[in-house]
Amino acid sequence: MYLKYRHSKRLADIFFSSILIVLSSPLIILICVLIKLESRGPIIFKQKRIGKKLGSFNCYKFRTMSEEADDILNKLLSENTELKEEFMKTQKIKNDPRITNIGRILRKTSLDELPQFINILKGEMNLIGPRPIVESEKIRYGKYLDEVFSIRPGITGLWQVSGRNKLSYKRRIELDLIYVRNINFKLDLNIFFRTIG
Repeated sequence: MYLKYRHSKRLADIFFSSILIVLSSPLIILICVLIKLESRGPIIFKQKRIGKKLGSFNCYKFRTMSEEADDILNKLLSENTELKEEFMKTQKIKNDPRITNIGRILRKTSLDELPQFINILKGEMNLIGPRPIVESEKIRYGKYLDEVFSIRPGITGLWQVSGRNKLSYKRRIELDLIYVRNINFKLDLNIFFRTIG
C-alpha cells in the first residue's frame, strides 16, 4: 500500500511546504526579530536527528531556549533526582526554566517547527511520519528501530495528535509503529486535520 502512495505523498509534501513557506514568510520574519530581541544566540536551532534508514540529518527549529540551556539542564539534573527521573522517562521537563518567553509561545503553538518545512524540501522529513529522535533515544526502540525508521520522520504524526507529552515513551513508540504499519492517504488526512485542530 505504501509503495503506491509514497510518490504522491512526497509530491504533496513538497507542494504544501512550498506554499506554507511563502504564505507564512511575514510571520517567519516577525518570529526571527522577536527571538533576536529577547536573547543572544542563533535564531535557528539545529540538532542531529535520526532519519530514514537510520541516517542522520540536521533538524531545524526556531530556537526556544536560552543559549546556556545545556549548562542549566546539567545543573538541574545534578541537583534534583526527581527531575532527573522525569527527564530520563520523557526527555522533557515541566515548566522548563531553559525556555525563553517567546520560546514558550512558539512551543505552545508549534510555530517553533516552521523551519522543518526546509527539512521536507531537502527530502529529510515528511509532513506526517514517525517522531524524529536523537541518537541516545535509539536504544529505546529495541527491535522496532529499523521498522519505525524505514520511512522519513514527520513534523507531525500519530503520537502528536494522540496526547503528545502526556504519553509515556513506550506509547509514543507504539503509535509510531502503528502509523508505519498502516500508512495511507486516509490516515495522513486524518492526522493532518487533527494537527490543525
